[in-house]
Amino acid sequence: MDPFHRLRAAEGETLPVADYQDEFDRVFAAATDTIWKLERAQDFHEGDLESWRAMTDGDWPRALALQEEFRAPLTRMYAERPEFRRLRVVETPVTPYLQWEVHFLALRVAAGERVRVVPAEAVREFEADGPLPELVIFSPTLCYEVLYDEIGAHTGARRLTDPETVGPCLDALARLYDQGEELMEYHTREILPLPPP
Repeated sequence: MDPFHRLRAAEGETLPVADYQDEFDRVFAAATDTIWKLERAQDFHEGDLESWRAMTDGDWPRALALQEEFRAPLTRMYAERPEFRRLRVVETPVTPYLQWEVHFLALRVAAGERVRVVPAEAVREFEADGPLPELVIFSPTLCYEVLYDEIGAHTGARRLTDPETVGPCLDALARLYDQGEELMEYHTREILPLPPP
């Protein structure tokens, strides 16, 4: 069975945004193993990020300049934390959000995050009943399905702890990651040549 289908149907505790963020911060600070993130949606609403707001306002130079403010804090964070691996699913044509985010992910790679991309075609086998969920996995017994509303605004998360649910998703995510392209290669080839969104 598709492990992500099983995860979608599994019981989990739903946490509102504030509770999820508090719990995430505690778990992240205590983590000792590789942390995994799966991103599938091509648009999110990042209303609390000034760089994203600048992009949506049409000020691309300012959007990129504001991203730079994160470089030093992210570099310090990744130097102190376990490895963080992100798999980003990408579609063509690239959305303005994804164009903005890939620039931000390039900064994260420079700071120490390990990011790879796969085309949407690589995950179709897992999407018979809908797009892949947005996941953060800390271990085979702790996963958060990050939740969003219809405009892509963050609404909280579902905590899942059953190893028979989480473990196969982690294995599938690791296999997809192994097939992925390094973010910087994708960034150079597909994103840098684009005009401002």
